Amino acid sequence: MSKALDGGITRNGTGIEGLEWNILGQRYFPKADCDAAFAFETNSEPGQFVPVHIHPTQDEFILVQEGELHLKLDGVWSVAKAGDLVRMPRGVPHGYFNKSDKPARALFWVSPAGKLRDLFEVLHDMTDVDAVVKASAEHDVDFLPPEAND
Repeated sequence: MSKALDGGITRNGTGIEGLEWNILGQRYFPKADCDAAFAFETNSEPGQFVPVHIHPTQDEFILVQEGELHLKLDGVWSVAKAGDLVRMPRGVPHGYFNKSDKPARALFWVSPAGKLRDLFEVLHDMTDVDAVVKASAEHDVDFLPPEAND
């Protein structure tokens, strides 16, 4: 069943359908969802991160809105600050880390949407790392071994 984009505004500090997810301790708000793309806001406290992983079927983007994120993209470290757009092509290993002493907020989106929203529904409040890795692989997100985060 195909999913078209619903028009409208997703207000600041809210998610579509009133949703908010706890993903690895971070607050995620889904902002838009259709076949072509899935957009979500992340709120990362100092020290929070998403380990290096690959989306084999999706391009991913990050628009940093507040703070800064350290990124490992294809083995290279860089820092994205408020207003910067990060482009992560499908199949390229990437992870993001809030290594600062301030919260970071960013708008992420993937194209096409794939199974990412379904994955976040599964990962909400999940704390078992092995279960997170397994569920992610079942939804087309493949985590690399921990040493990829160094």
